[in-house]
Amino acid sequence: MQTYPKVQLFIDGSWKDAASGKTLPVTDPATGETIGTIPHASREDLDAAVAAADKGFRQWRDTSPFDRSKMMRRAADLLRERKETIAWMMTREQGKPIAQSLVEISGAADVMDWFAEEARRTYGQIIPSRATGVTQMTIKSPVGPVAAFTPWNFPINQIVRKLSAAVAAGCSIIVKAPEETPASPAELIRVFADAGIPAGVVNLVYGVPSEISEYLIAHPVIRKISFTGSTPVGKQLAALAGLHMKRATMELGGHAPVMVFDDANIDQAVSIMAGSKFRNAGQVCVAPTRFLVQDGVMDQFTDGFVKAAKAVKVGNGLEDGVEMGPLANERRIPALEELINDAVSKGAELKTGGRRIGNTGNFFEPTVITNVPLSARLMNEEPFGPLAIINRFSTLEDAITEANRLPFGLASFGFTGSTATAQALGRRVEAGMLSINHNGLALPEVPFGGMKDSGYGTEGGSEAINSYLETRFVTQLG
Repeated sequence: MQTYPKVQLFIDGSWKDAASGKTLPVTDPATGETIGTIPHASREDLDAAVAAADKGFRQWRDTSPFDRSKMMRRAADLLRERKETIAWMMTREQGKPIAQSLVEISGAADVMDWFAEEARRTYGQIIPSRATGVTQMTIKSPVGPVAAFTPWNFPINQIVRKLSAAVAAGCSIIVKAPEETPASPAELIRVFADAGIPAGVVNLVYGVPSEISEYLIAHPVIRKISFTGSTPVGKQLAALAGLHMKRATMELGGHAPVMVFDDANIDQAVSIMAGSKFRNAGQVCVAPTRFLVQDGVMDQFTDGFVKAAKAVKVGNGLEDGVEMGPLANERRIPALEELINDAVSKGAELKTGGRRIGNTGNFFEPTVITNVPLSARLMNEEPFGPLAIINRFSTLEDAITEANRLPFGLASFGFTGSTATAQALGRRVEAGMLSINHNGLALPEVPFGGMKDSGYGTEGGSEAINSYLETRFVTQLG
């Protein structure tokens, strides 16, 4: 029988408790019971982590990209070997069905492999010169120690992109992992350590998020930050980073539109989008939220989606056949209820769901709500839960206007049988990512990031490593 592990800080190559001995509880969202504790990092622990990252960077930047790549590939193999054990921990602390935990871990290993190869391709340039005998070149160098801040919805996947890019580029990193879901991130750090990454290159802390971010971002040793989380917090951290001239990658909130046109394959759209909507109980930054459906297929799509929502099996993620687990924390339940009640009071129609399930754990019904007016909070605030809004539209202009109305621009989706409509969406929808007639987001080899208030920078594809590199110009005569 597997047991929940003791979680510790990882600083300068050693696992340790907080210097103060202070801890924070970890709760199982399916049962409400306390299953463990995590160490609460103090200023003393953060000082040690920064010193370790500074030392580790000086060694790691001089390690060849070839050797960095080999260690990263080894770490990816170790993660795959341990995925069953780690998936159990993730489901216990986060709630998602264990099948989804396994997919997340396997995907993380693929990300590590991708960046391992990118480590060997941090090419510079030779620039043709104007004068005979002059060589002009650019050299790519690691930016320096990195601080990464990640949320609880994907405990490993949110970290692995930042961690892998930093390590591949030759940077050291301090990861501030989520306090709600600490064990699975610790196991990610462990595979890097066991793969031979030198002490100080990878460090892990937990604690009060605001205290850690304010300390690390301002610290002169830290040269870059990467944050995934809400837009309000992201703006505060970006401002702090700018105050200290630190590079920043920001992957912030969204409110993803799904545009379903009359000529779309409706059965396909329902199947794909219902799976995407209720994955991880809707606690996904790129989850579809605002379903905009053309008049001619509104009833067909709504009926199909409601049927799909009612068919979702909700329960403890460790049980066989469960498709949706609990919300990760109890505060999400009243937040969703407030959004639903506000929408209904303004004339929206609740088609299914809308209530907490039982009195134990943070379970919530898969929910579909239609005809939601723009004045409702739900049309303007990301629900971040198993809640789908379905509204109708008449013309392409209507759909694009609504899709672009909000300040967010992370993910978007479209379903159409028309090449002309698909091309119009690609040109005009203001989102960092658009997937048409399928869900093709978040693969290691494709960009992952937003625009407008959803942030800047990308954490996937060939461009992702660039924000961890400095471009230096060297010109030489003779």
